[in-house]
Amino acid sequence: MLSPSQLPVIDISRLVAGEPAASVAREIGNACRQQGFFYVVGHGVDTELQEQLEHLSREFFQLDLEAKMAIRMELSGRAWRGYFPVGDELTSDVPDAKEGIYFGSELPVEHPKVAAQTPLHGCNLLPEIAGFRETLLEYLDAMTKLGHTLMRGVAVSLGLDSHYFRTNYTEDPTILFRIFH
Repeated sequence: MLSPSQLPVIDISRLVAGEPAASVAREIGNACRQQGFFYVVGHGVDTELQEQLEHLSREFFQLDLEAKMAIRMELSGRAWRGYFPVGDELTSDVPDAKEGIYFGSELPVEHPKVAAQTPLHGCNLLPEIAGFRETLLEYLDAMTKLGHTLMRGVAVSLGLDSHYFRTNYTEDPTILFRIFH
């Protein structure tokens, strides 16, 4: 088993800048083949944004149960969005000792995938905390962009066109983001 200190740290700032960065792609490919995991630095996701989302998440989890249950997952149907209390998720049929909140791409009710009740597509159920919605959506956009950037590196590491995955698989990714407490 690898310890965190044994995982490679890869600076992807050149990929973020849009450079070809074959050496960065080689590092990604090596890490994927040898360890299966790696840390990313130089990703360009704003530190203040990350800290703001953490602050707002802590504020949410400090709410009383009734306020959190007002946006419980059952209200979102197949979109799989909203809050779940401690014990509502299972691992190997054992209730987890965590609570959490699920989010995804913010899609209006008239979006074709929402209208068709496609699983994991819909509107987010959001707490009434000032700035939460805006911060969450900005963070999801930043992480989606980062995912596309990393997949460009993976594609190049495999000898493929840098946009191979985006063109063929991930142009419209299904986003599922969870915050646990």
